Amino acid sequence: MKYILVTGGVISGIGKGIIASSIGTILKSCGLRVTAIKIDPYINIDAGTFSPYEHGEVFVLNDGGEVDLDLGNYERFLDISLYKDNNITTGKIYQHVINKERHGDYLGKTVQVVPHITDAVQEWVMNQAKVPVDDDRREPQICLGGTIGDIEGMPFVEAFRQFQFKAKRENFCNIHVSLVPQPNATGEQKTKPTQNSVRALRGLGLSPDLIVCRSAKPIEMAVKEKISMFCHVEPEQVIFIHDVSSTYRVPILLEEQGIIKYFKQRLNLPIDDKPSDLLMKWKKMACRYERLLKVCSIALVGKYTKLSDCYASVFKALEHSALAINYKLDLMYIDSTELEHSTEVQNSVKYHQAWHKLCKADGILVPGGFGIRGTEGKLQAISWARTKKKPFLGVCLGMQLAVVEFARNCLNWKDANSTEFDPDTKNPVVIDMPEHNPGDMGGTMRLGKRRTVFKTENSVLRKLYGDEMFVEERHRHRYEVNPELTHCFEEKGLKFVGHDVEGNRMEIIELEHHPYFVGVQFHPEFSSRPMKPSPPYLGLLLAATGTLNAYLQRGCKLSP
Repeated sequence: MKYILVTGGVISGIGKGIIASSIGTILKSCGLRVTAIKIDPYINIDAGTFSPYEHGEVFVLNDGGEVDLDLGNYERFLDISLYKDNNITTGKIYQHVINKERHGDYLGKTVQVVPHITDAVQEWVMNQAKVPVDDDRREPQICLGGTIGDIEGMPFVEAFRQFQFKAKRENFCNIHVSLVPQPNATGEQKTKPTQNSVRALRGLGLSPDLIVCRSAKPIEMAVKEKISMFCHVEPEQVIFIHDVSSTYRVPILLEEQGIIKYFKQRLNLPIDDKPSDLLMKWKKMACRYERLLKVCSIALVGKYTKLSDCYASVFKALEHSALAINYKLDLMYIDSTELEHSTEVQNSVKYHQAWHKLCKADGILVPGGFGIRGTEGKLQAISWARTKKKPFLGVCLGMQLAVVEFARNCLNWKDANSTEFDPDTKNPVVIDMPEHNPGDMGGTMRLGKRRTVFKTENSVLRKLYGDEMFVEERHRHRYEVNPELTHCFEEKGLKFVGHDVEGNRMEIIELEHHPYFVGVQFHPEFSSRPMKPSPPYLGLLLAATGTLNAYLQRGCKLSP
C-alpha cells in the first residue's frame, strides 16, 4: 500500500480536496486502484448535525455516513463509493479509544494522546485503506489522505510523523498545498507565506515531497525557483495550480507538470510515464466545457444561498447534466425568504430582484433542507413553476413542499402542512417517520442508499433512468409524504410513480400535463458523476432547454 498525505497551509479552503481528487484521478488513469480518507479535526462524531454554513453541505454515502463534502469530490473524481469510516474525525477517534479504555483493553495503563490516540489514527488509516471502493471489489493500491495543521489537528500530524517511518519512505509521500498571494498594491507574487508554512510543517516532523502552490494567476518561474531554494526541494517538486475555468482542468495541469513521472520514481509505482484514455477523456471534457456557448439558467431556491458550498453536490449534478447536453450552466441562487410577502414589506427591492431572477430562469430547483425559515418562499416558487409550466425539480424537502403546495392550491386544503412546521395541522400531508427518534439529532434520519420501485411504466423519470424497474439512490430525511392521503393527490393528477420496496413510503412524484414537474425524496445529486449525470437533474436541464421530448424519442441517447 502506498500512502499520499495531503496537508494544507496558510488558509483553509485552499483546494486540498480538489487537488487530492485530481492526483487520485491521474493515478487511476495510470491503471492503479485508489481510495481516499478525509481527516477532520473537529470533535463532532460526523458532519450530520452541522449547519451548512459551518463546513458546507453534508455529503451522504451509500452506507448512510454523513461526511465532509471533500468525500463528494473524491467520489465524483475517482468514480468510487466510499464509507463513513473514510471520514475520520477527532470525535470518532476519541470515542474509539475511550470505548477501548472502558472495555479494559489498555490493562490499567494511563491512556494518553501519545501513543494511544496517535496509534488509533494509524491503525484506522491502515485498516480503512484496504477496504475496496471500486465496483470490482479489489483492494486499493494507493490511499490518499488529507489533514491540516491547526492546533486541534496536532494529534493527527504527530500520528503521520510516526507513520512515515512505519510505512517506510518508498510507501509514504507528503504533498503540501500552500497559497502564493498577489497583493493588488504591488502585483508581486509573495512566497513568504509558503516558506513559513513549510517551515512550520517541518517543525512538526513532516517534510513535503511536493509543494503545490495555489494562486489567482499563473506563477512565474522565478517564484518557483525561490520556493525551491527556500523550502529545500527540487524545482520539479514545486507544482503550480492557478485559478482555472473549471475543476476538470486541475488534473491536466498536474499531469503537464510531470507529476506521473515524479510519483513513479518516488513511490516506485509499476506504471507508464503517460496516462491512459481516462485522462484523455478528462482533457476532452475540460476543452468542451470551455467552448460551450449556449446557456441554460436554473434558479436554485434555498435558504443557504450565501455560500455556494452549501449546495456543492447540487451544483455539480446540474453542471454534469448541462455539460452532457452541451450547455453552459447559469445557476442563480435565490434566498427563498426574499420571495415572501414579509420581504416585500421590509425591502421591496430585494423582493422584486428575487422574483425577477425566478421569472427569467429556464428551470427551477428546490433542494433539501431543514427548518421552517424560507418555506413560504419555496412554496411560492413551486406554485409559480406549476402554474406557469416551468420545468421543476424538488429534492427531499423540495418534493415534500411540492405536495404541500398542491394540497393547498389544487385540493383546497388551505392549512395543509408538514408536521415539521405545524405539528397540529388538520391536513398533515407530510408526517414524521415512525422510526425517527426526536430525542437525538445525530444519525437518526433515514440515511444511505435505498431502493425505489417504479409502480408504473408511464413515468418520465423511469424513462430517464433507462426504463429500469427500480433505482437505488441515497436518502437523508426525517419526514415523509403521508401515505394515507396519496389517493387524493392522484385523483387530481399528482402521481406517486415511485415508492419504497414495501410500497408504504412515497419516493417520486410527477405532475400530469406539465413539461417536467418532478419531485424525489432521495438525493440523486450524491450519485452524479462528470461522465454519468444524474437522471433527475438531466431531465430538468433537458426540459429547461426544450429538448426532453426529443431525448426520450431517441431512446434516452444524447445527441452527438
